[in-house]
Amino acid sequence: MSVYALETEALGVSFGRFRAVDGVSLKVAKGELRVLLGANGAGKTTLMDLISGRTRSTSGRVLLNGRDVTNLREYRIARAGIGRKFQIPSIFTGLTVRQNIEVAQSHHPGVFSNLRIGRSAADRARVEEVIDLVGLSDQMKTEAGTLSHGQIQWLELGMLMIQSPDVILLDEPTAGMTQAETGKTAAIINRLKGNQTMLVVEHDMAFVRDIAEKITVLHLGRVLAEGTVAEIESDAAVRAAYLGSQEISAC
Repeated sequence: MSVYALETEALGVSFGRFRAVDGVSLKVAKGELRVLLGANGAGKTTLMDLISGRTRSTSGRVLLNGRDVTNLREYRIARAGIGRKFQIPSIFTGLTVRQNIEVAQSHHPGVFSNLRIGRSAADRARVEEVIDLVGLSDQMKTEAGTLSHGQIQWLELGMLMIQSPDVILLDEPTAGMTQAETGKTAAIINRLKGNQTMLVVEHDMAFVRDIAEKITVLHLGRVLAEGTVAEIESDAAVRAAYLGSQEISAC
């Protein structure tokens, strides 16, 4: 089995004459947290769309644990082990935090039928473990529709985690959050390092510094640079293309 949880090989897509993603090759090890950086239009979200099956590629391959999942239907890629959290969360607002996690855990169709299905002690323990991990233990019986913006984001992350995906794709997980919520999100993600493979698109550079192990910078649909925060912030080409005159630490 591949030592890489996620690989893209010369992956690309064209929309007419526009090359949105142009030959991107990535290798993300199991348990690694990789951050994707780039200016608006660099191809970050489109790359996530290609990996998750939301957009069909016109060239290259996507490998999940060495298995070719290129251009499979979105639901099949999800079942294969790629979970994705979008900027706009999708939760059941009329259910409690615990019930949302329980529904996400079950493989049976039907929201309310899931709530009537008996759960093993191990399943119940896993639900509580995930709720604690995303910092919502005190809100376990709270209706999701009454949660704050940050809490809703953490709940959706928990709903992904309970499904035990091999890879989680996070698209700007701190968008719209307060500084305190952003800090808590960084703490949650840092607790997952080493156990959960994650690919994160983010613009908040302070947040990136808190979580990043390795960064891949995209520019005009191509990989411009790759390395640690220190390596990226000292890269003249990156500063010119994305950071301008600012250092990453000053953003």
